[in-house]
Amino acid sequence: MAEVKNNDSFGRTLLVVLVLCLVCSIVVAGAAVGLKPRQQEQRALDKQRNILAVAGLSQPGMKADDVASVFAERITPRLLDLNSGALLDKDPGSFNQAQALKDPGQSTALDPADDPAGIKRRSNVVEIWLVKDAQQKLQEIVLPIYGNGLWSMMYAFVALDTDGRTVKGITYYDQGETPGLGGEVENPAWRQQFVGKKVLNDSGMPALKVVKGGARPGDEYAVDGLSGATLTSNGVQHSFDFWMGEQGFGPFLKQVREGGLNNG
Repeated sequence: MAEVKNNDSFGRTLLVVLVLCLVCSIVVAGAAVGLKPRQQEQRALDKQRNILAVAGLSQPGMKADDVASVFAERITPRLLDLNSGALLDKDPGSFNQAQALKDPGQSTALDPADDPAGIKRRSNVVEIWLVKDAQQKLQEIVLPIYGNGLWSMMYAFVALDTDGRTVKGITYYDQGETPGLGGEVENPAWRQQFVGKKVLNDSGMPALKVVKGGARPGDEYAVDGLSGATLTSNGVQHSFDFWMGEQGFGPFLKQVREGGLNNG
């Protein structure tokens, strides 16, 4: 009889454990589903904050409503066909780049020789942002770039002047490089070096250089490399080489330099 009771006790314990596991699973799944809209809103807000920051429109202590208001007033999202360099008359809100990258019909597999940034595939369509001044005249263009560093894929926004060449700002908003070394891509002092530099030469070819040991004073095409972080600096270099070239924003920037946007 004692053996039966032990079996009984074990069965009840197992049943309790299974029920608890089921309840916990339901609670976790419910929380994940319930929080998803909030998470999506927060990601969208962070994206807007970073775009406003690189465009020089961010103010300390901006609340969510202020961010949304300034973004709506001064920033116009557009979809860009990278192959032709043409802006598309499609709603950017309907575009999902992560899905596009998985679809061979919406993306391009890159030959290693044409892929210095190490991204392997490139979406044929990307979202960019046109920045207007208070009079609604185009004042700059924000472009997304990314590429491999030492440890991570590094994602940034670059703001260019309406000449399609001159940097007005850069911000790295997602990277996993070594803190104090490659992680210095987020250092405002290092990023400030880019302002006023040219990403393209007079022929429209990628020309910005991240120089190990330091750029020469007055060189409008060069910025200092990150001290002790050669591979991360190389990753920044390769990102610019790719995204400002023919496989990236090259065709679009050519149209910009030729007045294709007609001042917004």
